[in-house]
Amino acid sequence: MGSKEKGNRADIKASMLECINGSLIMLSRKPLPGGNDIHDIRVMMKKQRAAVRLAKPLLDESVYRREYLAGRETGRILSSWRESNVMRKSMKALRKEHPVLFTKLWDNQTVQNLLRKPYSTWEEAGVLAKTAGQVTEQLTKAKYRLRFLSLSEPDFRLLLGELGKSYDAAARAYLDCRNNTKPGLLHEFRKKSKTLMYQLDFFRHLNPNAVKALEKRLDIMTRNLGKYNDLEQILGILGYKYNDAANTDVNDELAVVIRDRQDRYLMKVWPAAYRIFTPGKKLQDLLDISF
Repeated sequence: MGSKEKGNRADIKASMLECINGSLIMLSRKPLPGGNDIHDIRVMMKKQRAAVRLAKPLLDESVYRREYLAGRETGRILSSWRESNVMRKSMKALRKEHPVLFTKLWDNQTVQNLLRKPYSTWEEAGVLAKTAGQVTEQLTKAKYRLRFLSLSEPDFRLLLGELGKSYDAAARAYLDCRNNTKPGLLHEFRKKSKTLMYQLDFFRHLNPNAVKALEKRLDIMTRNLGKYNDLEQILGILGYKYNDAANTDVNDELAVVIRDRQDRYLMKVWPAAYRIFTPGKKLQDLLDISF
């Protein structure tokens, strides 16, 4: 194994430690971590899980599952904290674009609750502090375990093989949602594409320009998929169901406005996704490297 490949292997463990340390710093913010902090922590936990997946051939199955699930559980605990903040921003963007419509929604309590920044009571602050404490405890344990985590000397092709599996999984998810554009399938496509994007960081040294270009395209694509998903969650909270006798014209108009915006995001996703995941294309073709 060459020196570059050895350094790259060590970077997996260093990256996992960096994600955990960064998250712990943000969780310690007083009086509580802010919305941007929670977003950054969840991103770092996704990077941690991507690194664990990449290192799967180097780990015992029980160790792999323990470390992967630790990162996933952290994201799950923090998800509701992050989502309320994001949905409020999405609703405000819709209101800015359609002020007349939102004037007609003044008496829709669900819409107004989504737009309003939650009033923080001492009780709510206590719940958030408890949540931050739970996550801090989990990550502190994960950091301690990481000190004793030994990554065996692998054939570098094993790591490239895992990267190839991540690409194939994302390509399959692309084909699924392109032929059946359902929110759940789009969400899976986004998750698998993000895993691929975060793992690519460990292979920049092989072809920096090609890897960075692919990372950039994946980043833009997954951001648009994320915005689509945020709007889908809003529709879920609104409880809107097409052709429901209880729908008013204003309810229908709001749903159409949301669907139109979702369509705009998907229009930005499909051309990029096709260039990356064209059926029959291989990751080696995109990176101009040999596996």
